Amino acid sequence: MTPLVGWHPHETWQWLSASPLFGITLTLAAYAVGRWAHRRTGTPLLQPVLVAIVLIGAVLLATGIPYRDYLRGAGFIGFWLGPATVALALPLHHEWHLVRRAAVPVLAGVVAGALVSITSAVLVTRLAGGGRTLQLTMAPKAATTPVSIALSAQIGGLPALTAVLTILAGITGAVAGPWVLDRLRINDPRARGLAMGAASHGIGTSRALHESRTEGAFSALSMGLTALATSILVPVVLLFL
Repeated sequence: MTPLVGWHPHETWQWLSASPLFGITLTLAAYAVGRWAHRRTGTPLLQPVLVAIVLIGAVLLATGIPYRDYLRGAGFIGFWLGPATVALALPLHHEWHLVRRAAVPVLAGVVAGALVSITSAVLVTRLAGGGRTLQLTMAPKAATTPVSIALSAQIGGLPALTAVLTILAGITGAVAGPWVLDRLRINDPRARGLAMGAASHGIGTSRALHESRTEGAFSALSMGLTALATSILVPVVLLFL
Protein backbone atom coordinates (compact mmCIF):
# COMPACT_ATOMS: atom_id res chain seq x y z
CA MET A 1 0.00 0.00 0.00
CA THR A 2 1.17 3.47 -0.82
CA PRO A 3 1.41 5.64 2.28
CA LEU A 4 -0.80 8.72 2.41
CA VAL A 5 1.14 11.70 1.14
CA GLY A 6 1.35 14.55 3.64
CA TRP A 7 -0.39 12.62 6.42
CA HIS A 8 0.97 13.41 9.88
CA PRO A 9 -0.47 11.68 12.98
CA HIS A 10 0.37 14.67 15.20
CA GLU A 11 -1.60 17.06 12.98
CA THR A 12 -4.51 14.62 12.86
CA TRP A 13 -4.55 14.39 16.68
CA GLN A 14 -4.46 18.18 16.97
CA TRP A 15 -7.43 18.48 14.64
CA LEU A 16 -9.38 15.71 16.40
CA SER A 17 -8.72 17.01 19.92
CA ALA A 18 -10.04 20.46 18.97
CA SER A 19 -13.04 19.03 17.09
CA PRO A 20 -16.50 18.67 18.68
CA LEU A 21 -16.27 15.00 17.68
CA PHE A 22 -13.67 14.42 20.41
CA GLY A 23 -15.91 15.65 23.24
CA ILE A 24 -18.89 13.66 22.02
CA THR A 25 -16.90 10.45 21.52
CA LEU A 26 -15.04 10.71 24.82
CA THR A 27 -18.24 11.36 26.79
CA LEU A 28 -20.16 8.46 25.24
CA ALA A 29 -17.20 6.09 25.51
CA ALA A 30 -16.55 6.98 29.17
CA TYR A 31 -20.20 6.47 30.07
CA ALA A 32 -20.30 3.17 28.17
CA VAL A 33 -17.28 1.98 30.17
CA GLY A 34 -19.04 3.07 33.37
CA ARG A 35 -22.17 1.11 32.48
CA TRP A 36 -20.10 -1.95 31.59
CA ALA A 37 -18.15 -1.78 34.85
CA HIS A 38 -21.33 -1.35 36.89
CA ARG A 39 -23.08 -4.29 35.22
CA ARG A 40 -19.98 -6.49 35.43
CA THR A 41 -19.25 -5.89 39.11
CA GLY A 42 -22.67 -4.97 40.48
CA THR A 43 -21.05 -2.60 42.98
CA PRO A 44 -22.78 0.76 43.54
CA LEU A 45 -19.38 2.42 43.91
CA LEU A 46 -18.91 2.08 40.15
CA GLN A 47 -21.84 4.37 39.38
CA PRO A 48 -21.68 5.05 35.60
CA VAL A 49 -21.71 8.85 35.90
CA LEU A 50 -18.94 8.77 38.53
CA VAL A 51 -16.82 6.44 36.40
CA ALA A 52 -17.37 8.64 33.35
CA ILE A 53 -16.32 11.79 35.23
CA VAL A 54 -13.13 10.14 36.50
CA LEU A 55 -12.22 8.74 33.07
CA ILE A 56 -12.87 12.02 31.25
CA GLY A 57 -10.85 13.96 33.80
CA ALA A 58 -7.98 11.48 33.52
CA VAL A 59 -7.95 11.69 29.72
CA LEU A 60 -8.00 15.50 29.73
CA LEU A 61 -5.16 15.62 32.27
CA ALA A 62 -3.09 13.03 30.42
CA THR A 63 -3.50 14.66 27.02
CA GLY A 64 -3.40 18.28 28.17
CA ILE A 65 -6.57 19.09 26.24
CA PRO A 66 -8.26 22.21 27.66
CA TYR A 67 -11.71 21.73 29.14
CA ARG A 68 -13.15 24.37 26.79
CA ASP A 69 -12.06 22.28 23.79
CA TYR A 70 -13.67 19.17 25.27
CA LEU A 71 -16.85 21.14 25.99
CA ARG A 72 -17.29 22.02 22.32
CA GLY A 73 -18.48 18.50 21.74
CA ALA A 74 -19.75 17.60 25.19
CA GLY A 75 -22.05 20.61 25.05
CA PHE A 76 -24.07 18.87 22.34
CA ILE A 77 -24.79 16.04 24.77
CA GLY A 78 -25.57 18.53 27.52
CA PHE A 79 -28.22 20.04 25.27
CA TRP A 80 -30.24 16.85 25.54
CA LEU A 81 -30.45 17.09 29.32
CA GLY A 82 -33.40 19.45 28.88
CA PRO A 83 -35.50 17.09 26.74
CA ALA A 84 -34.46 14.17 28.96
CA THR A 85 -35.73 16.02 32.04
CA VAL A 86 -39.02 16.79 30.32
CA ALA A 87 -39.31 13.10 29.40
CA LEU A 88 -39.43 12.28 33.11
CA ALA A 89 -43.03 13.47 32.96
CA LEU A 90 -43.94 10.19 31.22
CA PRO A 91 -43.49 7.86 34.23
CA LEU A 92 -45.03 10.58 36.38
CA HIS A 93 -48.09 10.55 34.13
CA HIS A 94 -48.42 6.78 34.44
CA GLU A 95 -48.23 6.97 38.24
CA TRP A 96 -50.38 10.10 38.64
CA HIS A 97 -53.13 8.21 40.47
CA LEU A 98 -50.63 7.38 43.22
CA VAL A 99 -49.29 10.93 43.30
CA ARG A 100 -52.75 12.43 43.81
CA ARG A 101 -53.45 10.18 46.77
CA ALA A 102 -50.14 11.10 48.38
CA ALA A 103 -50.16 14.83 47.56
CA VAL A 104 -50.07 16.11 51.16
CA PRO A 105 -47.28 13.78 52.39
CA VAL A 106 -45.28 14.53 49.23
CA LEU A 107 -45.47 18.30 49.71
CA ALA A 108 -44.71 18.02 53.43
CA GLY A 109 -41.76 15.73 52.79
CA VAL A 110 -40.30 17.97 50.08
CA VAL A 111 -40.53 21.10 52.23
CA ALA A 112 -39.03 19.29 55.24
CA GLY A 113 -36.24 17.85 53.11
CA ALA A 114 -35.37 21.24 51.61
CA LEU A 115 -35.30 22.88 55.05
CA VAL A 116 -33.06 20.16 56.48
CA SER A 117 -30.72 20.31 53.48
CA ILE A 118 -30.30 24.09 53.57
CA THR A 119 -29.98 24.33 57.35
CA SER A 120 -27.59 21.42 57.74
CA ALA A 121 -25.39 22.63 54.86
CA VAL A 122 -24.96 26.07 56.42
CA LEU A 123 -24.54 24.90 60.03
CA VAL A 124 -22.15 22.03 59.27
CA THR A 125 -20.01 24.32 57.11
CA ARG A 126 -19.99 26.92 59.90
CA LEU A 127 -19.03 24.35 62.55
CA ALA A 128 -16.24 23.11 60.29
CA GLY A 129 -14.81 26.63 60.15
CA GLY A 130 -16.07 27.60 56.71
CA GLY A 131 -16.65 31.30 56.02
CA ARG A 132 -19.90 32.93 55.01
CA THR A 133 -19.15 32.65 51.29
CA LEU A 134 -18.64 28.90 51.58
CA GLN A 135 -21.86 28.59 53.61
CA LEU A 136 -23.79 30.41 50.88
CA THR A 137 -22.14 28.18 48.30
CA MET A 138 -23.30 25.04 50.12
CA ALA A 139 -26.86 26.18 50.85
CA PRO A 140 -28.55 25.43 47.48
CA LYS A 141 -26.85 22.08 46.77
CA ALA A 142 -30.11 20.08 47.03
CA ALA A 143 -31.54 21.73 43.91
CA THR A 144 -30.71 20.56 40.40
CA THR A 145 -27.46 21.93 39.00
CA PRO A 146 -28.85 24.82 36.87
CA VAL A 147 -31.06 25.99 39.74
CA SER A 148 -28.33 25.68 42.37
CA ILE A 149 -25.89 27.65 40.20
CA ALA A 150 -28.40 30.47 39.71
CA LEU A 151 -29.26 30.55 43.42
CA SER A 152 -25.60 30.57 44.42
CA ALA A 153 -24.92 33.57 42.18
CA GLN A 154 -27.91 35.46 43.60
CA ILE A 155 -27.09 34.95 47.28
CA GLY A 156 -23.36 35.61 46.99
CA GLY A 157 -21.92 32.11 46.78
CA LEU A 158 -19.43 30.65 44.31
CA PRO A 159 -21.50 29.21 41.43
CA ALA A 160 -18.71 27.02 40.02
CA LEU A 161 -18.09 25.38 43.40
CA THR A 162 -21.84 25.01 43.95
CA ALA A 163 -22.07 23.10 40.67
CA VAL A 164 -19.33 20.71 41.81
CA LEU A 165 -20.97 20.18 45.20
CA THR A 166 -24.39 19.62 43.61
CA ILE A 167 -23.03 16.99 41.23
CA LEU A 168 -21.10 15.37 44.07
CA ALA A 169 -24.28 15.24 46.17
CA GLY A 170 -26.12 13.64 43.28
CA ILE A 171 -23.48 10.97 42.75
CA THR A 172 -23.17 10.25 46.47
CA GLY A 173 -26.94 9.90 46.80
CA ALA A 174 -27.18 7.62 43.79
CA VAL A 175 -24.38 5.41 45.12
CA ALA A 176 -25.25 5.30 48.83
CA GLY A 177 -28.95 6.21 48.84
CA PRO A 178 -30.43 2.74 48.11
CA TRP A 179 -28.07 1.14 50.65
CA VAL A 180 -29.09 3.63 53.36
CA LEU A 181 -32.80 3.20 52.58
CA ASP A 182 -32.42 -0.58 52.75
CA ARG A 183 -30.73 -0.36 56.14
CA LEU A 184 -33.53 1.91 57.38
CA ARG A 185 -36.05 -0.67 56.12
CA ILE A 186 -37.77 1.86 53.87
CA ASN A 187 -39.29 -0.35 51.20
CA ASP A 188 -42.20 1.74 49.90
CA PRO A 189 -41.18 2.83 46.37
CA ARG A 190 -42.96 6.15 46.83
CA ALA A 191 -40.92 7.04 49.92
CA ARG A 192 -37.71 5.78 48.34
CA GLY A 193 -38.34 7.84 45.22
CA LEU A 194 -39.04 11.00 47.19
CA ALA A 195 -35.83 10.56 49.16
CA MET A 196 -33.71 9.89 46.07
CA GLY A 197 -35.10 12.85 44.13
CA ALA A 198 -34.75 15.25 47.05
CA ALA A 199 -31.20 14.24 47.96
CA SER A 200 -29.61 13.42 44.62
CA HIS A 201 -31.85 15.04 41.95
CA GLY A 202 -31.24 13.92 38.35
CA ILE A 203 -28.60 11.27 38.97
CA GLY A 204 -30.62 9.79 41.81
CA THR A 205 -33.75 9.82 39.66
CA SER A 206 -31.93 7.89 36.97
CA ARG A 207 -31.02 5.28 39.58
CA ALA A 208 -34.59 5.22 40.92
CA LEU A 209 -35.99 4.56 37.44
CA HIS A 210 -33.90 1.40 37.29
CA GLU A 211 -35.56 0.19 40.49
CA SER A 212 -39.19 0.67 39.41
CA ARG A 213 -41.44 3.02 37.46
CA THR A 214 -43.19 4.13 40.65
CA GLU A 215 -39.95 4.96 42.41
CA GLY A 216 -38.69 6.81 39.35
CA ALA A 217 -41.91 8.81 39.02
CA PHE A 218 -41.85 9.95 42.64
CA SER A 219 -38.15 10.74 42.37
CA ALA A 220 -38.76 12.92 39.31
CA LEU A 221 -41.58 14.72 41.11
CA SER A 222 -39.43 15.20 44.20
CA MET A 223 -36.55 16.54 42.11
CA GLY A 224 -38.69 19.24 40.55
CA LEU A 225 -40.49 20.20 43.75
CA THR A 226 -37.24 20.28 45.73
CA ALA A 227 -35.72 22.69 43.22
CA LEU A 228 -38.78 24.93 43.58
CA ALA A 229 -38.83 24.68 47.38
CA THR A 230 -35.10 25.36 47.62
CA SER A 231 -35.44 28.45 45.43
CA ILE A 232 -38.11 29.83 47.76
CA LEU A 233 -36.65 28.74 51.09
CA VAL A 234 -32.93 29.53 50.65
CA PRO A 235 -33.30 33.33 50.96
CA VAL A 236 -35.75 32.91 53.86
CA VAL A 237 -33.65 30.44 55.84
CA LEU A 238 -30.49 32.48 55.37
CA LEU A 239 -32.14 35.42 57.10
CA PHE A 240 -32.16 33.39 60.32
CA LEU A 241 -28.78 31.66 60.00
